[in-house]
Amino acid sequence: MNETEQRLNELEIRLALQDDLLDSLNRNLVRIQQTLELQQSQLRLLYQKMQHQQEDNGKPYSLADEIPPHY
Repeated sequence: MNETEQRLNELEIRLALQDDLLDSLNRNLVRIQQTLELQQSQLRLLYQKMQHQQEDNGKPYSLADEIPPHY
């Protein structure tokens, strides 16, 4: 195998490894984006709940009014 063929093979191997890395990074990015969207949705629901409680009570929502789960 001459030097040109060897360099071409090395480049093909590097390209294949970079493609695998890029696919892995894309999968991780999609997972992180889905997690972020879920958290944003949960935050919106929590905010709406706080707004409804404030409207029902006529006073601002306070975490001090919440009973901790261990009580």
